[in-house]
Amino acid sequence: MALNKRDQLIEKAQELFYREGYHATGIDRILAESGVAKMTLYKHFKSKEDLILAVLEIRHRTMIERLRERASRLPPREALLAVFDGLHNMIHSTDQFCGCLFVNAAAEYQDREHPIHRRSCAYKAELQTYLRDLLEQLAAPHPQQLARQLQYLLEGALSMAHIEGPGEQARDAKEAAQVLLSAAGL
Repeated sequence: MALNKRDQLIEKAQELFYREGYHATGIDRILAESGVAKMTLYKHFKSKEDLILAVLEIRHRTMIERLRERASRLPPREALLAVFDGLHNMIHSTDQFCGCLFVNAAAEYQDREHPIHRRSCAYKAELQTYLRDLLEQLAAPHPQQLARQLQYLLEGALSMAHIEGPGEQARDAKEAAQVLLSAAGL
C-alpha cells in the first residue's frame, strides 16, 4: 500500500531524526529524501517542530499499541518480561542502533516545558503506567515503585546499547528484572 504524502514525510523524518538527530536534520533533506514538495510539507505541518511532534506521537502510539497487544496475549508476569525481549529485538533490528527516539528528542530539546520534551516525557510516563498496570494485576507490593525500578532497567539497557553498541544489555536487564520480581514475591 502506497503511503500518502503526510505519511511519507513522517516515515522519512523519523528515519533521519533517529539516525542523525533532530537539529542536524534539515527540512530540505527530509523533502529531498521523501520526494515531497515543500508546499505539501507546510500543508500538513506548520514547522519542523510540528513534524517532530507528529513523528513522536506516531511512534508513541505504535509502541504502546504493540505493548498492549502483547499483554492481551500473555499473563501479566510474562508480559512484563516480554518488554525486555522486545527491547532486545529492537536493539538488534537495525544496522545502526541509535538509542531511543524519545530520549534523543529530550536531550536535544532540554527545556522541560518545550512541547517536544513534554511529548518524550509523556511516552516514558505511559510506559511506566503500562508496567504498573501489569504489576497491579499481579497484586505486587508497591507497584509504582517496582514499575519505576523495572523502567530503570529498561532505560539503562537502552542507553548502554546505544553507548556500547548492540549486545546482551536487554537480556541482562531481563535477568535483573526477574530478580526484582522474585524478591517482590511475583
